[in-house]
Order: sequence, then structure tokens, then C-alpha cells
Amino acid sequence: MLVQLQYTRAIAALLVVYFHAILQLQKLAPDAWLNDYLFGKSGVDLFFVLSGFVMWITTCDKPMSVGDFWWRRIRRIVPLYWAMTLFAATVAFVMPQILKSTQFDVPHILASLFFLPWINPADPEGRMIAPVIVPGWTLNFEMFFYLLFGFCLLLPRQLRLAGLVALIATIFLVCTLVLPDLTVGRFYGDSVIFEFVAGAVLGHLYKAGHRLPITVAGAMALLGFAALLYLDFLEVDLPRFFTIGIPSILIVYAATSVEVRDHRSLHWLQVLGDASYSIYLTHAFTLAGMRMIYPLVMPILQSDVLFVVAMMVASSLIGLASYYLFELPVGRLLASVRFSRGTRPVPARSV
Repeated sequence: MLVQLQYTRAIAALLVVYFHAILQLQKLAPDAWLNDYLFGKSGVDLFFVLSGFVMWITTCDKPMSVGDFWWRRIRRIVPLYWAMTLFAATVAFVMPQILKSTQFDVPHILASLFFLPWINPADPEGRMIAPVIVPGWTLNFEMFFYLLFGFCLLLPRQLRLAGLVALIATIFLVCTLVLPDLTVGRFYGDSVIFEFVAGAVLGHLYKAGHRLPITVAGAMALLGFAALLYLDFLEVDLPRFFTIGIPSILIVYAATSVEVRDHRSLHWLQVLGDASYSIYLTHAFTLAGMRMIYPLVMPILQSDVLFVVAMMVASSLIGLASYYLFELPVGRLLASVRFSRGTRPVPARSV
């Protein structure tokens, strides 16, 4: 795997953590000057583009059954997500005052476990489509994309990309034009779904040998990040794909055009990239804990900036612990199972 993708994943995860840390700060200290600098939700757009890119480059050169592809994605996504979802549901049942955006609701919990778009019962307006772990809304998109991408593997290689574009565009149009008032239509009618497609297109370009000159890639990366953060901050009233999706595409294209030779100087960023999924899923719990100790630590820190930094550091450390103690060992255990050409999982030694 390209190491610069891990760097980008780390940056994406830290952006999301910063975004939610500022949201916490706005509740704890409404007058804090740092509250005006709210951005970072664009980290998920980087994740979406990266996801499409990785799915393409890891499947285009080798035969892979649909079952094997889905099993790889399930064992990567489901164990930690289910563990965190059930943990949050338990906390919501036993100590509902801790998690402000979570209510114990059985239909909502089941929908969350199976990645189905569902109205979050904690939203007083009844509009927010989010699972038990609110940031998990991105995983509903991820699993939807994996489902469609898996079907496209049934097509001849030269038709897969066109098939993927046509399939997602058709679903988007149906959701937008036919089902705009339904939860499923509102959710899958979001333009962010095309960020996955853009990532797959970048993967196709990469495998075809299309690279940008290093100077052009560097300039594009800087321009992309500047536009990403600025448009994220402005919250322009346009489809998300056009505001922060396109800058995310530019960043990933630039990142995949360069060759990183010295991995040692940025090894810490690679480690955070490896643990980015754990950081992303656990940071909501970490920030909830930091919110509760805010009155205790502020007399020591005496700085809202330092508290936000502390929230980001704590989220990273908890995420790393989750990665090494749960995500990695469980992933290795499940990797001992492979899918044959059919759809039945079989032990790896018999393949």
C-alpha cells in the first residue's frame, strides 16, 4: 500500500477529531475564540475518495470473487463498529446522560448494526440520519459502496468502471427524483457518493501509469488543502461534492503521483494512518470523557487551545490502543478465513 495514503488517512482522521473537539468546546465554553474556527468535517470526504481509490487498485489486477471481496470489507469494518455500537447502546441504556446524541432505541440499534439509513431518535427535529455512533453515518455510505462495487466485479474488467459509474448515477437519480422525501432517498441522494467513484477513477489513472510531475503534484496538494479547509470553514450552500469533494480529489491525485522514499521521518503519521479507523470510531467516546473532566483540567491548562490539543492527543492515543488491542488482532483472526470462488467461507488452509 502507498505510504502516502496512510499519511492522508491520518490527516483525515485528525481533521474529523478537531471538528468534533470544537463542537464540544462550543458547548463547554461558548465564548472561546477558537469556536469561530470550525472546520474538519471534510476529513470524511478524503476518506471517501481514498476508499474508492484503494478498492480499485486492490482488485483490478487479480481475480477476486464477489464473496471474497465482501468478506474482506466485512472483516475490516464490522467487528470494531459492532463493538462500539453495542457499547454505546449499553451506555445509553445504563447511563443515558453521558452520550448526548445517543438514545437506547432497539429499531435504531438494529438499523445501525446492519448499516441501514435511519433517523436518529436523539434528534429533536427528527431529521438527522445517523446511526447510534453518529460519525458512523460514513460507514453506511462505505458499506453501500462496497456492496455496489462487489457487484461490478462480475463485469469484465474493461467495463467495471463504466458499470460502477452507471450504477451509482442511476441510484442517485432515483433517490433524488423519485424518493426525495424518504429517508433512504435523502441519504443516498447525497452527492458524496460520487466521491467514491472519483476515487475509483483516480485508481484507474494510477494503474494506467498517469502521474503528475512532482512540482505540479506539490502545488496541487497545497491548493487542494487550502481550498478544502477554506470551503469547509465557509460551508458554502452547494452540493458537497463540488465544495469539499473536488479539493479532496485533487489532494488524493497529488498524493498518489509522488513517491515517498524516506518513511522514517513521518513514521508517526503512518502509524496514525494505520489506526485511523479506530481513531475515527472511538473519538466520540474519548471526547465525551474529556467533556466530563473539563471542569477539573481547565484550572491546570488555563487554555481552551490546550484543551482542544489534549482532546486530539487523547483521541489519538485511545484510537491507537483500540487498533493494537482490538482491531489488529481481530482482523488477523478473521483473515484466517477465506472465500472460495463460491460464497461459502472456508478455512484458509483448504483454499
